[in-house]
Amino acid sequence: MASKCPWWRDAVIYQVYVRSFLDSTGDGIGDLAGVRAGLPYLRKLGVDGIWLSPFYPSPQADHGYDVADYRDVDPVFGDLAEFDLLMTTARRLGVRVLLDIVPNHCSSAHPDFRRALAAAPGSPDRARFHFADGRGPDGAEPPNNWHAMFGGPAWTRVDDGQWYLHMFTPEQPDWNWRNPEVAADFDATLRFWLDRGVDGFRVDVAAGLYKHPGLPDSPDPEADARTRDSVNPLAWNQPEVHDVWRHWRAVCEEYTARDGRERLLVGEVSVPTAREHARYVRADELHQAFFFDLLSADWDADAFRKVISEAMQDIAGTGSTVTWVLNNHDQVRTVTRYGEPTPQGSGLGSARARAAALLMLALPGAAYIYQGEELGLPEVVDLPDDVLTDPIFRRTGNRARIRDGCRVPLPWSGQASPFGFSFGAEGAKPWLPQPSYFAEYATDRALADTRSFWHLYRDGLHLRAALPQLGEGTLTWLDTPPGVLAFVRGDGLVCAVNFTTAPIPAPVPGTPLLASGPCPAGELPGSTAAWWLGDL
Repeated sequence: MASKCPWWRDAVIYQVYVRSFLDSTGDGIGDLAGVRAGLPYLRKLGVDGIWLSPFYPSPQADHGYDVADYRDVDPVFGDLAEFDLLMTTARRLGVRVLLDIVPNHCSSAHPDFRRALAAAPGSPDRARFHFADGRGPDGAEPPNNWHAMFGGPAWTRVDDGQWYLHMFTPEQPDWNWRNPEVAADFDATLRFWLDRGVDGFRVDVAAGLYKHPGLPDSPDPEADARTRDSVNPLAWNQPEVHDVWRHWRAVCEEYTARDGRERLLVGEVSVPTAREHARYVRADELHQAFFFDLLSADWDADAFRKVISEAMQDIAGTGSTVTWVLNNHDQVRTVTRYGEPTPQGSGLGSARARAAALLMLALPGAAYIYQGEELGLPEVVDLPDDVLTDPIFRRTGNRARIRDGCRVPLPWSGQASPFGFSFGAEGAKPWLPQPSYFAEYATDRALADTRSFWHLYRDGLHLRAALPQLGEGTLTWLDTPPGVLAFVRGDGLVCAVNFTTAPIPAPVPGTPLLASGPCPAGELPGSTAAWWLGDL
């Protein structure tokens, strides 16, 4: 029988960016054997599961989000036998495993797209993608005015004069989900990995897939191109996409019915409001969807309260739980985002990041932690141009939106690169260079220092698992001074965050159960969060 309270509703999942987690071969690129070796570390931290970034065969134009084969492992990361060993180890340790699936687009090296290029206009092979004739007398202009998310036009012309659609890079052609063959192929992909024991999927670009059937011009193409996270309403959030998630939910529930083990679908849903977000997590669609508004909120008490309240009202109101996130592989790390833009972050940024972590872990619902977040890693902001790999930089020449800085390989030990990242290969060169100051953030030092980010996360995760007031449930706001948030969870657990830099009287007397920084009884210092147990 399935559990009455599915595990995913208040789970804490650790995002593993595989190529930057741990390298078992000495080639400077993380791999599945490295993930397997790191599982005891993650179990000790206290997470419920992991989400693996794409490890499928790929030319790596967008580091695996350009998939050439959805049912295999790229040799740089291992093979299917190594994946099966990883699953066996994870099951033994009680760590659930989610895979990253990329249904909006594939690689231009995918066999289906190669066949489409070789086929004639109007052929069944081309119908799996969005091929169209250009505009103008000789078809030299793109079929519409859409912009790609990573810069430039969303269309590329092929030798016979037609154009194909790619909402990201030319190496990532978009599937045509109006073709039933595409849906059937992804159904087979889901079953392939579910049969190998995975616990679910993180769904990339979950609001994408379907495009407006007429592919008309965007009413505001400049707005569509303004930021990477902007949304073209004609290429995003089309109503038909909800049928896909209903079907995928049914597939997951089919497997759950066999053995009682809940499978999870968590979507990357980029839509303008919490209310639209909520439509994706209705009872028969995705189980959860990342709520990015907390991640994008300014360090401001009113801003945080607003996004938390909207999420609790609109998303939790569907019967799902909110899926909180502060970092991921596409965003500037919180230590840098909340502080001064210096190469090593700032003390203020670190204090705020610690407070935000404690706040997130106290909120009702699920939470996702991006690797290195538990070490307090800052964004690496001084990578030279010649090592940057992000296609955003290659297409725009703009460093402002690049993502390499949060993807630098993790430091594990030692005083010099590769900092234990490539174990057994001291002279290995990581695929992105690690700055010398990473020695200060290495895992071995973090575990030895009880004041470190790692211990804050570990203590927060263990208390979250042990205290019935935390995890799924309700939240009640308390009256607070300006610049302060405080709320009650369950029976007498209070979380308070001081967003200001000046200390205030604590909302609860006595010493806190857990605090993000030094927190004497009766006081809540600036840029600090704390939990208390007791009567109000």
